[in-house]
Amino acid sequence: MNLSVIICTYNRCETLAMALESIAASVLPASVAWEVLVLDNNSNDGTPDVVKDFCGRYPGRFRYVFEPQPGKSYALNAGIRQARGDVLAFVDDDVTVEPTWLRNLTAPLLGGSEWAGAGGRTRPDQFESIPSWLALDGPHSLGGVVAALFDLGDAPGELDRPPYGANMAFRKKMFETYGGFRLDLGPSPCKDVLRPNEDTEFGRRLMAAGERLQYVPSAVVYHPVSGDRIQKQYLLAWWFDYGRAVIREVGRRRDIWRLPRRYFTIPKTVATTLTRRTLQWIFALDPQRRFFCKCSVWMTAGQIWEIHHRWRGDQVKSNGARRSSAPDGPARID
Repeated sequence: MNLSVIICTYNRCETLAMALESIAASVLPASVAWEVLVLDNNSNDGTPDVVKDFCGRYPGRFRYVFEPQPGKSYALNAGIRQARGDVLAFVDDDVTVEPTWLRNLTAPLLGGSEWAGAGGRTRPDQFESIPSWLALDGPHSLGGVVAALFDLGDAPGELDRPPYGANMAFRKKMFETYGGFRLDLGPSPCKDVLRPNEDTEFGRRLMAAGERLQYVPSAVVYHPVSGDRIQKQYLLAWWFDYGRAVIREVGRRRDIWRLPRRYFTIPKTVATTLTRRTLQWIFALDPQRRFFCKCSVWMTAGQIWEIHHRWRGDQVKSNGARRSSAPDGPARID
């Protein structure tokens, strides 16, 4: 098997049906064998019926996999274990893809060993009314949060940043070498598992190890701009979680993790960043720049909260107490 498409879903049977319909229309060379795995992460709507319908209409092409452990990273890692392909493509359950999406996204990975992974272009679809304070492109863009937008232009080339989970692919051996998606990051009902970064953390993990990722602008998917995400409260909460996730991802790096043993203090680099970003927020006149700067302040506050949380945990641990937390580090893919 050459390719496996992995799509995780939870209670989105209507958008899932549209996503699968678009994937089913994919155009690939006859020599390429491919499959689509749908990971149902404990849905209680019509998801099983939707997937079984596609399994019946396209025998051997679609597979339904139930993952009972709540959390997207659990579903992603289950999909990796179940996948038969040498190249794994990932896409969200609320997107639609162009017919050439899968072929173009995976072509660099099927054609040789130079690239470890690839990321395509994600464009907005189904626009809601966009408020004046929200930018979806440009230097103050929040499009990556509200709709996983990822657009680096028309020219293909090597990525200097990780792609988003709505439109990315990796060689399966990358997971065997570097582990799976982290279980303490990604969408989950567990409050100690942070929403962002399960996808980008894996890409950064590969890039830090010297692996190369390619940007494929011709691999296009369309992501809706959801009204429930175009809310200041949602976006500020997301950026606070993102700040926490950044600290959780990098761990105790020397340049940001210098805490005395007996009392908590903000690391100098983080404190300087907080001051600078707060001033930018206060004095910004343009509404889009002003809200973008406010999100940066919330992100820095999240970093401080996570550092403090970990410092408190270390104090408890040093006193000989036992503590429990979400799993840390990349999951093994057996």
